[in-house]
Order: sequence, then C-alpha cells, then structure tokens
Amino acid sequence: MSPRRPDPTTRATLIEVAARLLTTEGPRAMSTRRVAAEAGCSTMAVYTHFGSMNDLVREIAREGFARLETYLRSAEATDDPVADMALLGRLYRHNALAHWTLYEVMFGGSSLTGFSLTDEDRQYGRYTLASVLECAGRCIAAGRFRQADAELVAHQMWTTVHGIVSLETGRYLVEPCTGDRLFETQLVGVMVGVGDGVETATESVELSARRFAESVAAEQ
Repeated sequence: MSPRRPDPTTRATLIEVAARLLTTEGPRAMSTRRVAAEAGCSTMAVYTHFGSMNDLVREIAREGFARLETYLRSAEATDDPVADMALLGRLYRHNALAHWTLYEVMFGGSSLTGFSLTDEDRQYGRYTLASVLECAGRCIAAGRFRQADAELVAHQMWTTVHGIVSLETGRYLVEPCTGDRLFETQLVGVMVGVGDGVETATESVELSARRFAESVAAEQ
C-alpha cells in the first residue's frame, strides 16, 4: 500500500492559521499544539508539511510572495507602460490588503522573535520585482521616464507603495489623508518623480484605475 499523500488543503490552512496567530497574538502563540488545534489537524501534520515551526514561518513568507507574484504577473503589458506600472502598484496594494496577515510576516522580520527569515528568504521575495523591473524598462524605452537605472526605478516604485500600504495596514491613515487618497496622489507623484509629465502621468494613473476595477470585477 502506497503512503497517503499530505493533504494540500491542510497545508494551506496551517499557513493561514499560523500567519493569523503570529500577526495578531505574536510569537508566543506559535506552538505546534496551538497551530494544529486552530487548523483542526494533528500536530504531526505540522511536521509532515513543514518539518519545523521555523520552516512554517518561512513558508508563510514564501506563500505571501507567491501570491503577490501571481497578482503582478496577471497584469498584461499594453502600449501605455506607465499605466501598466500604476496597475502593478494597485495589484501590490490589493494583495497586501487582501492577505494582510501574510503580508505582515513577509515584511515583519523584527516581530518574528524566535523565528527568523534568512537572506535567501528575502531574496526569494525580491524576485517578485521582476515584473516591475521589466515595466520600468519599457517606461524608460518609451521616453516616459528619464534615462535611469531600471532596477532603481523599480525599487522606488516598490518603496513608495510599500510605505503607504504598511501605514494603511497599521491603521495609521485616517481622514483626511486616507489610504485611498494618499495612494492615488503618490502614484502620480512617483511617475512624475522619475520623469513623466503631470498630465500624462495623471491620465495613465486614471487608466490604471479603470483596468484595476475591471480585473477585480472579473475575480468576483
């Protein structure tokens, strides 16, 4: 008789439960027994799927980046690369808000006392910038952005959007400077900052909003 294969749904549940516990209650909640009980499985399932609790934390981060990459790769390239770039920013934000417990673990290294992400883990996350890097290159080639290092431009986009989202998930952004208002303003600002015109950047950001709304509607 062949051995029973691990249930992939159990693995996904363990990741979601562990991310929630780690984010809402902290590292002390991350016992094998607690995670297994919350997930409705045996403690053995944790070791079967992940080997150790530290490996489980590592997989939370990798799962978060995998979901982010799926979102970013769903954006099709068009003849308006700046709108494409803005759409990537919107998808980044959407992923973070939809999966905020995973997002907190992906970037919350200082709060993982007892658990650690390695440089290799963080490099895994950097790979998700590939779509943004490619788009930055197209913006430069099209003359919308000034001649610059495309990788630097991609990182400028990343840090801008990440900064807003981090404040947003921390519930620091309230009226009158809500997350929505600040995000829309900063999208235009970052495009202008790397060389685009105010009018063309505004038009492209508005176009990206329409494309994003269509993509979200298609999900539902």
